[in-house]
Amino acid sequence: MKVDLLLVEDSPSDGELCILALKNEKLPYSIHWVMDGEEALQFLFASGPYADRNPKEMPKVILLDIKMPKVSGLEVLAAIRADERTRTIPVVMLTSSSQERDILASYNLGANSFITKPVDFEKFNNTIAAVGHYWMMLNNRPRF
Repeated sequence: MKVDLLLVEDSPSDGELCILALKNEKLPYSIHWVMDGEEALQFLFASGPYADRNPKEMPKVILLDIKMPKVSGLEVLAAIRADERTRTIPVVMLTSSSQERDILASYNLGANSFITKPVDFEKFNNTIAAVGHYWMMLNNRPRF
């Protein structure tokens, strides 16, 4: 299962809106959506229901919510940065929080970007489309 963008979002409505905004851009990349931090880690490290996934095929970018059940986004981020296989994957914190402590904690753990989800539908759609375009089409990252 080749995945270019991993979306980690527990809100069904926000997740569906993200997928729609990204697909409307008609960019040539695949998206995989998981709904909690535990499943994100299972996906990334090819365990549990993803044990048959090729662990060498990592996403090009991760959009990660902070407040999620089971394992928080900050815990997921810490695990990503602690492992050499995932350390260089860009992680964009995409959350409804705009609290300074969440922003600081995210950057201290190695987030590449912190974006507060707009409440307005059109702004949300435009923000997600811009994020997808930048990280998938414009950003250069190391190839392994």
